[in-house]
Amino acid sequence: MPLTETRPARSKRIAAVDVLEPRAFDSWTHTRNGDPRGYIDADQLKELWIHTGTACNLACPFCLEGSHPGDGRIPGMKLSDVKPFIHEAIDMGVAQFSFTGGEPFVIRDFVNILDYASQHRPCFVLTNATEPLLKRRHQVLPLLDNPYPIHFRVSLDFPDRARHDKDRGEGSFEQALEGIHWLIEQGFKVSIARQTDLDEIPADVEAAFRTIFRDRSIPENLAFTAFPDLGTPGSEDGSPEITETCMEKYPTKEARSHFMCTYTRMLVKKGDQVRVYACTLVDDDPQYDLGGSLAESMEERIMLRHHRCFSCYRFGASCSAPG
Repeated sequence: MPLTETRPARSKRIAAVDVLEPRAFDSWTHTRNGDPRGYIDADQLKELWIHTGTACNLACPFCLEGSHPGDGRIPGMKLSDVKPFIHEAIDMGVAQFSFTGGEPFVIRDFVNILDYASQHRPCFVLTNATEPLLKRRHQVLPLLDNPYPIHFRVSLDFPDRARHDKDRGEGSFEQALEGIHWLIEQGFKVSIARQTDLDEIPADVEAAFRTIFRDRSIPENLAFTAFPDLGTPGSEDGSPEITETCMEKYPTKEARSHFMCTYTRMLVKKGDQVRVYACTLVDDDPQYDLGGSLAESMEERIMLRHHRCFSCYRFGASCSAPG
């Protein structure tokens, strides 16, 4: 793909199969100012993420994957695609399998993948808990009998039906609450992913959610994970670049260990091949393609070039399950 100086507009949907981040035009190892970039050397593979594909039943304009109905930027996964990696990860001591999309339940083979994975390790699923999940309740319920538990994190952006539905579509708020109630009623663990506002008081926002939960007989003690705006694929938010000095001077060793690229990898299907990417937030930059082997990917030094790396640096953003 030829390089170009044109930078895609933040609001424009990117339809290309591979999207080059604007920062991919610059050096992998040095910032635009010529300073050595910050980096992470991986430790141990604790969590393997599996990207089920960018197809989704919703078309949220803020989606960090640019997902929408029929989207094919990242094709849907099949059980045959992921089986070898599941066993490689088990051999490496992985503690959990996690799934993201798009909407995983849109993918035909997803329940089979989740069934297989939860035979071997605990699983964590990001979902909007709307129609695709609700239609497959008869397939999801038997998974409760598998040897390892499945935790669902449901996207519920704001404690405001109108604001939530403005981007996700009319009725999606109530459908998500129905999905949450059903999952909990069956015995699955559920937590909530929400969006943040710059001037919010987190305790007040979560109290408003709990009022909604109480009115619908949903437990009020669900854990929340709050996410900043991470931008759409190919976007550039103007965040500072992370230098080697930043990483040496400011984060403690313990803080550095919480960067997802220290302990996670993500499987992404590119054409007919499954590739290993550094984490869940960088699949729009082919430089983060670490090859076709989990073991080899853990030997790669991860340069913190993507603008979303700054979100991890500043906010401690993590896609992993809440503790």
